[in-house]
Amino acid sequence: MATKKTKKETETVAPKATTAAQTQSEQPTGTQSATDLNIGDLRNIALVIDVASTRGAFRANEMATVGLIYNKLQAFLAKVAPEPKAEDAAKKTETPTATGK
Repeated sequence: MATKKTKKETETVAPKATTAAQTQSEQPTGTQSATDLNIGDLRNIALVIDVASTRGAFRANEMATVGLIYNKLQAFLAKVAPEPKAEDAAKKTETPTATGK
């Protein structure tokens, strides 16, 4: 004996559309999603690759691939890293002068 399904049982509910503002307001401020990557994360990845290669974690036949990825990551970081402000750069290059007092 076949059972009859009602219209309500066979309908699918469409997901509620959300805007980016709604999504951001739902997340607590100051926290990141588990899938967010930032420049600091990429710098840490480069550091992990450097430490792992120093400690011999990679086989000889893997070194070329690891080095290629590391070089690409370093080039990307150099390209997207914020440039130091002019006054910060000037402070770093200034040398303190000794006064005769």
